[in-house]
Formats: sequence, C-alpha cells, structure tokens
Amino acid sequence: MNRDPRLANNPNKMNAPQKLDRKTTGKILRRLIGYILKEWPLFLCAIILTLCSNQLSLLGPRYSGRAIDAIAAEGGVQFDVVWENVFRMLICYAASALMAYLLAVLMIRFSQRIVYKMRKQVFEKLTSLPVSYFHTHATGDIISRISYDIDTVNASLSHDLVQVMTSIYTVLGSLIFMWQISKPMILVFVITVPVSIIFTRYRSKKVRPLFQKRSRKLGELNGYAEEMISGCRTIQGYHREEEIGRRFDKQNEDAMDAYYNAEYYGATLGPSVNFINNLSISLVMIFGGILYMYSQSGVLKATSIFFITLGGIAEFVQYSRKFAGPINEFANILHEFQSAFSAAERVFRVIDEDPEPLDKADAVTLTDVSGRVDFENVTFGYTPKKTILHDVSVHAEPGKTIAIVGPTGAGKTTIINLLMRFYDVNDGHIYVDGKELRDISRDSLRRAYTMVLQDTWLFHGTIYDNIVYGKENATMEEVKAAAKAARIDTYIERLPDGYDTILSDEGINISKGQRQLITIARALLSDSPMLILDEATSNVDSRTEIKIQEALNELMQNRTCFIIAHRLSTIQNADMILVLQNGKITEYGNHDELMRKGGFYSTLYNSQFT
Repeated sequence: MNRDPRLANNPNKMNAPQKLDRKTTGKILRRLIGYILKEWPLFLCAIILTLCSNQLSLLGPRYSGRAIDAIAAEGGVQFDVVWENVFRMLICYAASALMAYLLAVLMIRFSQRIVYKMRKQVFEKLTSLPVSYFHTHATGDIISRISYDIDTVNASLSHDLVQVMTSIYTVLGSLIFMWQISKPMILVFVITVPVSIIFTRYRSKKVRPLFQKRSRKLGELNGYAEEMISGCRTIQGYHREEEIGRRFDKQNEDAMDAYYNAEYYGATLGPSVNFINNLSISLVMIFGGILYMYSQSGVLKATSIFFITLGGIAEFVQYSRKFAGPINEFANILHEFQSAFSAAERVFRVIDEDPEPLDKADAVTLTDVSGRVDFENVTFGYTPKKTILHDVSVHAEPGKTIAIVGPTGAGKTTIINLLMRFYDVNDGHIYVDGKELRDISRDSLRRAYTMVLQDTWLFHGTIYDNIVYGKENATMEEVKAAAKAARIDTYIERLPDGYDTILSDEGINISKGQRQLITIARALLSDSPMLILDEATSNVDSRTEIKIQEALNELMQNRTCFIIAHRLSTIQNADMILVLQNGKITEYGNHDELMRKGGFYSTLYNSQFT
C-alpha cells in the first residue's frame, strides 16, 4: 500500500516531540509508579531488603568509631573492645553486601516483569491501531520504541530505582546518626546541600530536552536505516551507494550529536555535585578537627554539644560520606532518569494512540454474504486539503469481477482501503449486501474478503503453516490442493522437507515469485465470498502468469472480485473494468466495449501489446 500522503506533507510529524515539562514528567512518573504497584509483592520485598541492607551498612561506622575510641582510650588500648567492634562491623558489612546482591537479583526480575507487560501493551496496541498509523510512522521508529526505548526504561527500573531507594534511606539514616554524634557539625550541610539541590534542579532543566531529542534522533536513524536496507537492491541497481551513504552519515551524525550533547551535559552534573559534596566533607574534617582539639584541651566539657572524640570524628566523616555520596549518585543518575522519561514518553505515546474506532453498538455481523457491493457518490481524501476520490459510484453484482485500472496515483489502492474499511469515507456511502459499511462490524467485514497483494507477506514457519494461515482448520489434502491450483506444488514437493520446509523471516530464502505463489495458495484455501487482487501476478514470469490466471479464474468463481492490475492481459475477462483517472471514473465497461470506445483504456492496452 502507498504511504499516507499526510506523512509526505509533514515528514517530521511521526517524530514530533511532546514537551516534557513538569506536568508531563509528573504524568509519566505516575504511570511508571502504576506499573510498579502492580508488582507490589516484589517491590515490597525490594523495600525490605533495601531497609535491612542499608541499616546494616549504617551500623558499620558506629562500630568503627567505637573501635577507634577504644584504641585511643586513656590507659592503653582496650583490645577486647576493639576486636568486638571490628567483628560486629565486618558482620554488618558482609550481611549488607549479601542483601544488596539479593536486592539486585530481585530488581532484575522485577524490572523484567514490568518491561514484559509494557512491551506486551505496546505490541497489542500496535495490532489494534488503524492502518493510517503505519502509513504515517516509519517502521524503524516503531521498532525503536518497542526495543530501545523500553530497554532504556528497563535500565532505570532495574538499576536507578534501587539507587534512589538506597539513597533516600542512606541520607535519612546518616543524618540521624550525625545528629546523634555532633549537632554543630551538621551546620556544614546547611550550606552545601541547598547549593547542590539548586544546581541539580537548574542543570536538569537544561538537560531534559537533550535526552528527548536523543531518543527522537535515534528513532529517525532507525527508520532511515530500515528504509535503505529494504531498498538495497534498488540502491545498488542505480549505483547510489555513495549518495545513500552520505545521507546516512548525515542522519548518523545528527543522532550522535544529539547523543553526545545529552550524555555530555548530563555527565557534567555528577562531577559538579561531587565537587560540592567533597567540599562539604573537607569542611566537616576541618570543623571536626577544631572541635576535637578544643575537646582534648579541656576547654569543652564532655557534656557540651561541641564536645567530640576522635572516634566520633571518624564516625561523622564516614556518615558524611554516606550522606553526600547518595546525593552525588542521585545527580549522576538524574540524567539517566531524563533519558528514561523521554523514552517512556515515546512508549506511552504509542500506548495512548487511539485504536480503530469501535464498531457501533448495534453493528451487524455479515453472514451468508452474497457479495453485492455498491459505492454511492463516494468522496475521500487522506487529508482535508487533498481529495483523492471524487464522487465515485460503483455497482458490483454478486460473483462478478471488477477490474480497476488507471495511472499511478489515480486512487486505485484507495478504493481497496475503503472496501476493507481501513479508512472511512468523507462523503457518500459504501454498501455490502445492502448494509452500509459503518453499520457492519469490522471483523465480519474483513473476514468476508481474501486479499492477495503485490507485497507478499510470509512469516517464519513452515510452508504448510504459511498456506494454512488462510484457513486454520484446513487438512493437508486441502493445503496440497491449494498449492496445486497455485502451480507451486511441484516446487514444494521437490524440497527436502516438502511442506515442512522452514521459511525464514518474510520468506527471503525463496524467490519472490515463489513467495507470491504461496500467498496465492493461501488465498485459494480461504473460503471468503469476496476477493481482492492487487497486482497478484506481478512477480511471476509470463508463462507462470498464464497458469496462475487459470487458477485465479477458478478461485474467482462465485466470488465478487476486485482486481487492480497494470498487466491488462490479466483482466480481459473481467465483467466490469473501471478506468480511474485523477480520482474519477472516466470509463467503464467490459474489455470489448472499452476497446470499441477508443479512449484511455484502449490506448493503454495497445501500448502494452503493440
């Protein structure tokens, strides 16, 4: 199918960014929390492990300080006290490390379950989206969202979320212990912490758009690469490798510049905050040293809030590092959160896309379809500014074959899109068996058609699986009969594994003509009352085309058929041939009638067979 003209009119529409302001970020955060709460048992275990691991880690400096005070005690070293506290410190750190390991394993499992649900939601939404969405979004960009963007979210959930939980508890716990050791020394952080927070907030506002741009540029790069790879033979055939390489270099350079800017300016946040925190620790040591000297000289009494021991200074320094460290780590991972939020926004944008409109509450189900189809004064355009079909009227009797011919861009494929209700008409009506299309359930309407398109689609599986896709409960005998009618049975039976031969993705391990024959066999197996053929024989040679045409003639018996064809030899026996030009039906009739008229059809026919 042709790409929706809306994409051509606005090529950047598919990647148009949504501004990640505070309100948008809040919405994204709430949605991510919603995913987390759905896995609350694992998350609760993670919180318990975090609390236990950090509590044990916070006890280590206390035992360390007591051991130092026992070493510096009056009357000599108190070895029993030293060894007791050293042993307790080692037990705490060992147990904390074990729980941290269990927490890491748990968070990997936790994040994978969330990512599984998120990826499942995205894929299910993609299967429910209207065809117009895929006409206006590059395949590579869609794949980027379901793979790279979700993986980015996964990295934050599995690693950064643990860091945040750990940081919060460590900061609060360290602050409590420092308060118990020396209240005056905490004044150092009254200055440095606000400076760190203000700088972090200022810098994050500058960095946030850069990560959003990075995700967008990587999506554009993937879309371009997918497009070029799919057209590699044409590129080589026209010797345009260098030009395509230059264009790719430009796309790649833009993506790398966006990636570099995001990472560079995001990376400057951590060292800057680290400098502020190191400055605070230096001030702590200076201030603590002064208080210790006055405490040892006897100026400060043991009951004074300014009194401190050598072990107390050691404890306070360790707790100050634990206090400042998480703030620094949070600054380091903040740019990762910016990246994750930008990626999550792109993922949620897919999830929030409007699916195909629901059928009417009183929509009827097509049953016992005879195949009478009517277009009444149909007008349609993909965009309001450009109308493709102008006041088109068509009447197809049950079991008749309607062929549609015309120059490229005349609107032939658009008629097929409307028949299948991939789009709804702007004006006019389309009827099947006297029922207006918008009053029919989409499922029953599309089941009433079998389609054979120019672009073949085969999936990874056996030849049998690909043919039986047209009728899931078909027997092997029916499959073989369909393959025989499509003139592909001899080729299949010559293969070592016959019908059990595995086709690679999209059937690239067989020729294009053979892929087309297998899709025709699939259509032959289907028992739908109506048939759509869009250049169905375009990929086979003339001799095979004649044989397939004989099979298609059998297939079209007692079915209402719509055929789009450029090879006019395939439609000479059509009951009605419509000539479409500039979205209007300019001629209609059977082959003989149109040849006698001497109009556009006869000119086109003669040009092919002269």
